[in-house]
This record gives sequence, C-alpha cells and structure tokens, in this order.
Amino acid sequence: MSAYDPDNVFAKILRGEMPCTKVYEDDVALAFMDIMPRADGHVLVIPKAPARNLMDIDGDVLAGLIQRVQKVARAAFKGMGAEGVSIQQFNEAAGGQVVFHIHFHVLPRWSGVSLRPPGVMGDKAAIAANADKIRAALD
Repeated sequence: MSAYDPDNVFAKILRGEMPCTKVYEDDVALAFMDIMPRADGHVLVIPKAPARNLMDIDGDVLAGLIQRVQKVARAAFKGMGAEGVSIQQFNEAAGGQVVFHIHFHVLPRWSGVSLRPPGVMGDKAAIAANADKIRAALD
C-alpha cells in the first residue's frame, strides 16, 4: 500500500484550494456533494485527519468519522425523502478506490431507481438544490 498523498483532491478541498458544495463540517469531518452523483443527494464524508483508507486510519478518528457518516445519512434520508440509503467505502485501486483519502459515499435510494453510472458530471444547480435539502434536514 502506498503512503498518503497530501496533494490528493480531497486534501486540497480540506485546505480550501479546491471548491466544494459543503453540507456539514465540524472539527472531525467534512461532508460535501459528489460532483459526479450516482444518485440524487450523493454526499461524500471525509475525515479532516489525513488517512489513505480503512487500513491506515486511526481507530479513534474512524469512530468519530462514522458518527458523522450516520448524521449525514440521516439528513440525506430525510431531506431527500429517500426510501433507503446506501453507504459505500472503497479501499485501494483493486477495491474501487479512486481518491486516496478515506471517504464514505452516502447515497439516498428509492425503490426501482438504479444508481447512475460512475464518472458522469452532475448538474450544478441540481447538486446545490439537493445540498440545501440535506442541510435543512441536519439535526
């Protein structure tokens, strides 16, 4: 496994060098909208602490992070009027990881609605509107 790269896109977002549509932020985590959403309301939750993936993240940081994933998932479920939520987390290229800063995907789901294919840019206005719905539903 390679070392953590402090110049990955999520590290740049954390440093404010790249933009994002924030949904939630505290001292532990940042949650923001995926620009290539596989579902309406697709949110990414990342720790502020540098970690490549599940194998190298500190256990205490992971415990705090998963609490934020749950908080965001509840808001996405409620705010998007979803029937369910899928949580995805990938590790290393062979496991499907593309950005090598640990992150969780929160995907609101509806019966009979398939996920969109990966790698397709979303509509900025729709992403912003979905972010507003999720932010409004945060506890």
